[in-house]
Amino acid sequence: MDYEILYRPSYSLAEVKLKTEQSITVEGGAMVYMSPNLVMATEAKGGIFGSLKRSVLGGESFFMNTYTARGGSGVIGLAPPLSGDVIYRELDAETLFVTSGCYIASDPEMLIDTKFGGAKTFFAREGLFLLKLEGTGYMFMSSYGALHEVELQSGEQFVIDTGHIVAFDQNVSWGVKRIGGLKSTLFSGEGLVAEFEGPGKVYAQTRSEDAFLSWLIPKLPRERG
Repeated sequence: MDYEILYRPSYSLAEVKLKTEQSITVEGGAMVYMSPNLVMATEAKGGIFGSLKRSVLGGESFFMNTYTARGGSGVIGLAPPLSGDVIYRELDAETLFVTSGCYIASDPEMLIDTKFGGAKTFFAREGLFLLKLEGTGYMFMSSYGALHEVELQSGEQFVIDTGHIVAFDQNVSWGVKRIGGLKSTLFSGEGLVAEFEGPGKVYAQTRSEDAFLSWLIPKLPRERG
């Protein structure tokens, strides 16, 4: 499978070239265009219960679409809902945790599930569950704004605002905490952060959807009664 990521980093689009009978699993709504010989099959990935858990708790679509090139090669264009970057990542018998809304597509052989994070994620932006990708194969994920990749060495620590987390490797230990005291959390404009410790990779996005909405909503015209 060949691919090219176009128009990065602000309005990235992944153009994937599929060989005959080659398939790709895509998050609902991520397909921008495709060759006419691509056949789409929609299914509840992981069964009804797994799909319901992923949709309600992980923030992803209940149904996922698998596109297969029939009678020749084909191309498909994929993009996230928000402006930003797209990254390609290959897993080799590995596990990657991806925050809600950042998953775009993956190898059909990859296992996709939600992972309970425990009480440490209770106040985090993404809630109690992360999307868990496991196995061997490729995947595409997105960021709001540009994507910043950090390679942590063993014992090295790194702190990211919860609204800027995209993904991290399974072997990276992590926890969520407040910056400063309650007053700082309420009035500083900064709130909860995730503290990561290597070894492994951590991915952050340069923009936060929550921060953008906090800026935008007060500026919207209010309905007069």
